[in-house]
Amino acid sequence: MNLCIDQGNSRTKVGVFDHDKLIETFVYDQFGRNEISIIVDKFDINQCIISSVISDNATLLDELKASFSSFLELSHEVAIPIENRYSTPDTLGKDRLAAVIGASFLCPNSEILVIDAGTAITYDFIDSKKVYWGGNIAPGLDLRLRALHEFTQKLPLVSAKNETPFIGNSTNSAILSGVIYGIVFEIDGYINELKIKYPQLSTFLTGGSTFYFATKLKNAIFAERNLVLIGLNRILQYNVQK
Repeated sequence: MNLCIDQGNSRTKVGVFDHDKLIETFVYDQFGRNEISIIVDKFDINQCIISSVISDNATLLDELKASFSSFLELSHEVAIPIENRYSTPDTLGKDRLAAVIGASFLCPNSEILVIDAGTAITYDFIDSKKVYWGGNIAPGLDLRLRALHEFTQKLPLVSAKNETPFIGNSTNSAILSGVIYGIVFEIDGYINELKIKYPQLSTFLTGGSTFYFATKLKNAIFAERNLVLIGLNRILQYNVQK
């Protein structure tokens, strides 16, 4: 069994896999020795991988190394089961890399657009030969809402809601509808543009804001919230099998 850890700035998402099958997921505000001990007591885990954006996490890494016979920290130097054509691999977000690897595993031999709707919205393309070409980064939902409030004199700070009219009939609903449907049209635009060259394009949507957009898109998509964890598991398996 494999333990896959996606450590972000504010939360840590953890997945337990039995080979390729995701058994259980956990989300922690704090992740350390106690949480590791609970997982180890519950599951017979042999291998572990972590992707982290935290620079000062030596204590956690030491705990993981001591807890598992096989441990891998994801970096641009780790072997991966795809070809990475990104010109600056050391600056590529680890979550972006893991997500495209997860999508390529779930939908092999396909051209794939991976859209991760989080704090930022990332658009990443991998072709049917498992060559990753790169992608784009745009402000996410909350960033756009905050920007309208912080960089204007009178516009309020609006909280995201799933039920959004297409045309706003108040300042609050106008802001929310403008931001959400602006993102919807942006996503559909990326998909439509890529489909000109790749008519059989598959699209994966992941990230914390996925549910705001998934049902509003005109294009068909695969919504998979655990795409990064699936990719991490694939990277771990690839390295263990080498």
